[in-house]
Amino acid sequence: MANASGFFTPSVPSLRRRIQPPIGIYRSGFRSPEGFSKRVFCSSTTQDSDKVASGASSSESRVPRLVSKGCKLVGCGSAVPTLNISNEDLAKIVDTNDEWISVRTGIHNRRVLSGKDSLTTLAVEASRKALQMAQVDPDDVDLVLMCTSTPDDLFGSAPQIQKALGCKKNPLAYDITAACSGFLLGLVSAASHIRGSGFQNVLVIGADALSRYVDWTDRGTCILFGDAAGAVLVQACDSEDDGFFSFDLHSDGDGQKHLNATMKENETNNALGSNGSVSTFPPKRSSYSCIQMNGKEVFRFAVRCVPQSIESALKKAGLPGSSIDWLLLHQANQRILDAVATRLEVPQERVISNLANYGNTSAASIPLALDEAVRSGKVKAGHTIAAAGFGAGLTWGSAIIRWG
Repeated sequence: MANASGFFTPSVPSLRRRIQPPIGIYRSGFRSPEGFSKRVFCSSTTQDSDKVASGASSSESRVPRLVSKGCKLVGCGSAVPTLNISNEDLAKIVDTNDEWISVRTGIHNRRVLSGKDSLTTLAVEASRKALQMAQVDPDDVDLVLMCTSTPDDLFGSAPQIQKALGCKKNPLAYDITAACSGFLLGLVSAASHIRGSGFQNVLVIGADALSRYVDWTDRGTCILFGDAAGAVLVQACDSEDDGFFSFDLHSDGDGQKHLNATMKENETNNALGSNGSVSTFPPKRSSYSCIQMNGKEVFRFAVRCVPQSIESALKKAGLPGSSIDWLLLHQANQRILDAVATRLEVPQERVISNLANYGNTSAASIPLALDEAVRSGKVKAGHTIAAAGFGAGLTWGSAIIRWG
């Protein structure tokens, strides 16, 4: 039998016995060997410490103990830049108007980084709010996951967030890059670390500043994107209280041609001269191009794949569609939200949407919308949420979770 945490141990007397059972799919989305008990192996115990103190060798002291863990979402927060750009503002720089944008996208405003704002400061602000709601001290955070495709530092922003939060125990912090699906991957990663590594508190942040890579002369893309950050604190709990029911994740590199921001060489002459050196060295400095998107193909992809993914996650969770209290999708386009809800037969009053005020904020969109829904009293403890992200890669995925 698979355990509630999604990780598995053989229910046999000997811990040294090697078993190679057939593989099945557990309802959480984790692959599980069939015939396993509801227990997980961990390695340090008080008894082990006593053995070490009494002079036993470290190898003798590492007797695994059996634990069972679930995880739940206990805090959320968000932050947006101060600069608001309305559709009317965009109409001053490109050939468009409020009606043209809102009818096609549902967007009226978006926030854009400016002045002293940075993505890291937004992420830190969102994280502090999430920790405050969860009543968790920064020193009790075991892991920081920064889900972003637009970090302030090429090598990642998560460690800087960990530093700014004042996590004095130096917990691991790293970035996850999966564009608009990034936050979903962060949630799954958090659950995996809690269930498989014994972590207690994992901070998952979704933050992006796509305004840095928008061609503000292209009315097909500049109307869509905004900047923001959102965060969720995922916490370990008893398996009976598990609030992460299932997930479903996919990618298709063939679809990269429909949505990308590829690397390009800057137009500089790097020739070393006429002394026989190759003219292609040193390499030209590179930068990312502006976002390129085939809107029609991305729309078709989303309305086809997202409902399938959510239905798959529900099946793994053993839940009917009627059990969903809220549908929480990546806030890309109101037409996509409407089409997915229709296919899943979810009434509009149970669809969370805030893109009218923020546009498409990539990895930040799901935690930003969740935070507003929680703080407004719309989403309450115990509510079941079907969440789904989709975007560049192409990547897409969904998770069935319970809030609180």
